Parts: sequence; C-alpha cells; structure tokens
Amino acid sequence: MTDLIHQHLVMNPEDMNTAFARAYNSGDIDNLLALYEPNGILMSPQGSPDEGIQNIRKTLNDLLNLRGTMNSNNVYCIPFENIALLRANFTLNGFDASGNDMQVKGHTSEIVRRQPDGRWLYIVDHPFGANPLTERNGGGTGCEE
Repeated sequence: MTDLIHQHLVMNPEDMNTAFARAYNSGDIDNLLALYEPNGILMSPQGSPDEGIQNIRKTLNDLLNLRGTMNSNNVYCIPFENIALLRANFTLNGFDASGNDMQVKGHTSEIVRRQPDGRWLYIVDHPFGANPLTERNGGGTGCEE
C-alpha cells in the first residue's frame, strides 16, 4: 500500500467524505478505490448502480477526467454497530470536455461499514442521494427490480 493510499484510510465514519475529497484531489484512481468494499455500489450520474470495483472504477475515472478540485463536508453521521449512514455536501470545480470551467454541487447519501481492521469503507455511495428527487436522479423509490 502506498503512503498516499495510507493517508486516505478512514478510521472514523464521519471522516469518510473528507477522505473522499482528498483522494479525489490526489488525482489517483487507486486512492479513490481504496475507499470502497470490493462489492460496493456507487450510483452513477445516470442513476444506475455500479456494483463492484471494476464498475466503480469506470465511473470514478470519468469523475477524475473533470480535472477538478473537490470539497466535501459531513452533514451527519449516524452509526449503528458496524455500519453508519452519512450525508455530506460537496462542491467540485473542474472542466468540461471542451475545457470550460464547470461546477457540480450535490448532497450525498452513503452507507459505510467498519472492516475487521477498523477501517471504514463504502458499501453504498450515492453522490446525489440527498438531493431533491427529480427525473434525473431517480425519482422513484430505488427498490424496483
């Protein structure tokens, strides 16, 4: 494990969103992937669940392609035994495909789980899960099969 990845280990669930922003700002995909369980779920910008590290990698690479800087602040952390529900507000300042400045803001909803070694990792990461419901970010209950 590189020193940079080691810097992003999360030993308290309320630190996960700050760790994600630091990992993103490093520009290294491995720092981001180190925050997820192998079978974790990341909701894509299109609203579909990316399950497993290989699928999460593609979505996070797309995010890194924005060549931006992220700030993420924890709003709350509700721990229960070895899991915790998180919510954060984030701002990402980056560049679109044409090189124009862009800004993305959102309100996250996440579930993290404590690992046997004490680290906390994402099991569900929904970057826009606490935004008001719209057609774009799902709108439904999310439990449809």
